[in-house]
Amino acid sequence: MPALEVLRRPAYPRSAQYDFQWQVDLCMGPNPLWLLEDLLRDVELRPGMRVLDLGCGLGMTSVFLAREYDVQVVAADHWIPAAANQRRFDEAGLGGRVQAVDAEARALPFQQGEFDAIVSIGTYHYFGTDDLYLGYVTRFLKPHGILAIASLASTVEARELGGLPEHVRAIAGPEALSFHTAEWWRFHWEESRHVAVTAVRSQPVSPHRSPGS
Repeated sequence: MPALEVLRRPAYPRSAQYDFQWQVDLCMGPNPLWLLEDLLRDVELRPGMRVLDLGCGLGMTSVFLAREYDVQVVAADHWIPAAANQRRFDEAGLGGRVQAVDAEARALPFQQGEFDAIVSIGTYHYFGTDDLYLGYVTRFLKPHGILAIASLASTVEARELGGLPEHVRAIAGPEALSFHTAEWWRFHWEESRHVAVTAVRSQPVSPHRSPGS
């Protein structure tokens, strides 16, 4: 079996329709299409919604959202130039449905109540552990808007272990301090009172995948 066929997973039938080399070339961490497809089983996105893809990376998730859910996507990232992402979207025939924007997560250039939904795949832990961030980012949602997050997670808090395990620190460095359990995130979000939490869970883990929550 060709090596890239490992990306053909029965659990992610929508993702399997996308070119596997394209997925590898644009991947910047755990497979974002798998994370997104699994996450959206708990989320209802309706055609025509305006969706912010927060921390879109090289745009895989933005393409997936536009094609699979027929939504209008604003693809925002701080590290990947918007011009490069927009070229990818235009070449994919999505120039009228996906807009690339240069944006830092703590200084978003949007209007209050601009989005029906905000989706963040694999990046939220970089900024969302800030106790005040949820109150900030939800300003950009319409009333009863959707915030959907899939991010790197842990099954045990580092504090409970007496610190980061050395093998984890060797791979991720101090960034691993932002990997929290699903229970940690639920408490973090519920206590903010900014959102009504409908689901917080660990996503399935396979030998070919890193866990998310």
